[in-house]
Amino acid sequence: MPVRATKRGAERTRLARDCDVLICGASFAGLAVARELEGSGARVLMVDRYEIGERQTSACAAPTEWLENLGLEASVRQTFDELVIHTEQDTFRYGLPWTFSTFDYRQLCQLLRDQSPSTDFETAKVESIVSPPGHRVHRVETDRGELRAPLVVDGLGWRRVLAPNSGVQPPKARLSRGLEVHPNSAGDDLEIWIDRRYIRAGYAWSFPAGEEVRVGVGSFEPRDHVKDGTLVLADDLKVDAVRYQGNWIPHKLRPAVEDGVFFVGDSAGHCLPLTAEGIRTALYFGIALGRELRLVTEGRISREQALERYGAFSAQHSWQYTWMLNAQHAVGRLNGRPLLNRVVGQMGRQQLVDWAFEHYLSIAHPSFALRV
Repeated sequence: MPVRATKRGAERTRLARDCDVLICGASFAGLAVARELEGSGARVLMVDRYEIGERQTSACAAPTEWLENLGLEASVRQTFDELVIHTEQDTFRYGLPWTFSTFDYRQLCQLLRDQSPSTDFETAKVESIVSPPGHRVHRVETDRGELRAPLVVDGLGWRRVLAPNSGVQPPKARLSRGLEVHPNSAGDDLEIWIDRRYIRAGYAWSFPAGEEVRVGVGSFEPRDHVKDGTLVLADDLKVDAVRYQGNWIPHKLRPAVEDGVFFVGDSAGHCLPLTAEGIRTALYFGIALGRELRLVTEGRISREQALERYGAFSAQHSWQYTWMLNAQHAVGRLNGRPLLNRVVGQMGRQQLVDWAFEHYLSIAHPSFALRV
């Protein structure tokens, strides 16, 4: 398990600072926001409980073009042009219209971090937000002191720490759950199992990444545990169940602005339902938010305009998230039934695969990273 990196002892100095933009959370979304603010002249501070790149919580895979367009190719460990889907009755191989790559989390985060050298970074646990009347400057409490900024970003994950009503916890929260192991092994295929041997409502996966394989199980139902299924899958694949990691996974879009705060990534529910793909969307919405904040710091729009514009940008994707959530519910209900096998088989026709995956990619298309 990761060791909390908040400064201790003589290094744990009090942290009290004013800045123009405060980014809470230093994973994909927060780093993408900082990247877009580079060169703006704004005083940007990023804080996280852990060091950048320290705490991996996902299988770390994304469309290759996203990584290339952001200059992150050096982090790629393995690239795939096919997806293998196993049901209880059969196995299907889909030829993808674009490639998918697994990557090294720590290296990718550092590469992103290198693109925003003027952003200051501190390790601190963000605890709450206190906003004075008018909300012109937010006050954020951390375990090292108070931080103040007119523009505050919550990229802290599904707990949505800086929201006024952030206390919804699983299993009541709209969350999936996932657990995986990282044995030293190798593989050629990106594989998915929709199989009740591993989980009744969800799926299992094996994502090779160079010298390791990321093997895990995700459940759409937060009340269902995933460790037993992960152990069964690891045993079936004849790999060691070592180096565990897991997390709750949001599967419902939430407001991207609230009480004058900007939310991005898992804190806004930007992780896609059904596939639980959250890295691409964290980068996508992080870039969008960073561009809005840059306009504010350059005096081209007001904070209120940025809140309205970014909130609308996130909300305009709600129909796609609803469609994906409906598909998630359908897969959960059909798991183990012959109808699921027929649907997966029919979807394997190349024309349908190309259509479906191109539409899926368009939810957060990699070309967005290249727009000015």
